[in-house]
Amino acid sequence: MTTSFPEVDPCWSLPSAGAGGDGTVLVLEASAAAPRQLHLCSASLWQCAQGARWIVFIIGRPRPLGQDAVEGGVAEWLLQQVERDPEGFYAGLAGFFAAVLLDRQSGELRLYTDHVGSVPLNLYCDGDRWWVSDSLRQLEAALPPEALRVSPQAIYDYCFHHCIPSPRTIYEGVVRLPPGSELRLTASGATHNRNLFRPSYACSDESPEMLAQRCREVIGEAVRRNAGPDTGAFLSGGLDSSTVAGLLAGLQPGAPTFSIGFDAPGYDETAYARITAEHFATRHQVHYLQPDEIAAHFEEVAAWFDQPFGNSSALAAYVCADQARQQGIATLLAGDGGDEIFAGNERYAKQKTFELWGKVPAGLQQGLSAMLAGPLGGLPLLRKGRSYAEQAAIPLPDRLDTYNYLSRFQAADMFLPGFLAGVDTGAPRRAKRDRFAACPVEDPVERMMYLDWKFTLADNDLVKVSNMCAKAGVEVRYPLFEKEVVEFSCTVPARVKLPRGRLRDFYKRSFRGFLPEQTLRKSKHGFGLPFGVWMREHPALQEITASALAGLKRREIFRPDFIDTALEHHRTGHAGYYGELIWVMVVLELWLQSRGR
Repeated sequence: MTTSFPEVDPCWSLPSAGAGGDGTVLVLEASAAAPRQLHLCSASLWQCAQGARWIVFIIGRPRPLGQDAVEGGVAEWLLQQVERDPEGFYAGLAGFFAAVLLDRQSGELRLYTDHVGSVPLNLYCDGDRWWVSDSLRQLEAALPPEALRVSPQAIYDYCFHHCIPSPRTIYEGVVRLPPGSELRLTASGATHNRNLFRPSYACSDESPEMLAQRCREVIGEAVRRNAGPDTGAFLSGGLDSSTVAGLLAGLQPGAPTFSIGFDAPGYDETAYARITAEHFATRHQVHYLQPDEIAAHFEEVAAWFDQPFGNSSALAAYVCADQARQQGIATLLAGDGGDEIFAGNERYAKQKTFELWGKVPAGLQQGLSAMLAGPLGGLPLLRKGRSYAEQAAIPLPDRLDTYNYLSRFQAADMFLPGFLAGVDTGAPRRAKRDRFAACPVEDPVERMMYLDWKFTLADNDLVKVSNMCAKAGVEVRYPLFEKEVVEFSCTVPARVKLPRGRLRDFYKRSFRGFLPEQTLRKSKHGFGLPFGVWMREHPALQEITASALAGLKRREIFRPDFIDTALEHHRTGHAGYYGELIWVMVVLELWLQSRGR
């Protein structure tokens, strides 16, 4: 549906009926003095309010920082905040949302994402016509096919990250707002970008006991704010999902929890999920995912995402959410985010050890490196020392990607020359360096977590869980990454969160006595998918893979011999590592096919 509004003065106008509706396109036309159009393409229900100067559109669940959700319409509430402080209102917002503001005086368009970019917001400009959407599918429906050209750079970025990080999208000319950002588009077409979410990292001088108490309180409040009727929780059995499930069960005794299991050694974690479920007396359900289910849902899951998305655990998340929907669950609470604010990923401890090399005097560094690079470095007792020195010499954040496929293989061996000629192979690493350097503090652990807020959470994990829950027909919420929890975590010094390499030490001490001891002692895991293992044995998965890779070979992207090499490495080498590489390539082809590309 398209609704046009007559030219008015001031610049933008909206009838009192407002806007919204699934799949609708709202067209606002500006005055003859500055003719232009804004097309608001929606996959969700936008709420709208207008005042003398501002028109406000909002999607999601915004609320005042430190307070519960407002009573009544959130658009009217947001309009009041904007009218009161047009330049500083964002600092007082919390929750998960995307917002669009129109300045009726100047004709300026402003776009905002929440602190983790949980609701996507895309922008495409064609002269004096602007398109804004929370869904690339809606842009595909609203624009002619020739306007949306697939970006070779985005494909390269996808192969590096297994997703396409903002601000780039799969389509040239379409930008996606990064998390916690503002984009302004003036009447003349000039753009201005700002990162609006950079915590102060003002370390608290409270005692460890007081900090632990505050940690329990702020997370408890976050779960309370996100719980509601027909609410359940994902439960992998790890610290984060167990905390969320336990707090939910305290609010709603017998709350339902859901896990995915795998009949594959090294992948199944359901025993820990059951420990948590028994400890908190949740109504727990486990679904054991089978290879046939992967084959049945593979193509539809690959096509569901706005752009190619190569995280194989997406399929497990979908099946788990679908099981919850079948049990009448309307909302699922997820534990995503805890590792990235309370130092729970093994790479943080590992990289902290490598950073010690930088404290060695330069002359001694050079001497040791030269010795280890020679024949002595090949001796059994010194091999680990040589490996340590070689890795430590790579600065952060580049060192985090030493196991990346694009670090293990030369780009020229993977991609065809014509494809590489159209991409900047250094762009993915530069983007990570820029984010790493933008962290307001120098501590490497804090910088790695700040990096992960974007590349691990905003661009990957939350995209996975949000999309798969949407596909299943379930709303998902992320209490552990509420703005108040993130800001509190930044008051806890990194040396307290990760002392002497002990992952999640502060968090574990905060929840000791609440979580089961087995949960506190277990190593990190999750809903990993044993695709590479199963593909060796399952004919249907082999057939999907063979068909997709045959199609990919016909495109001017990968070298056909590299695809064959990857298949051979999978057959004879590490099934899990090379299985993920094959998954990434198969998903790319299936997504392109789903868009008629």
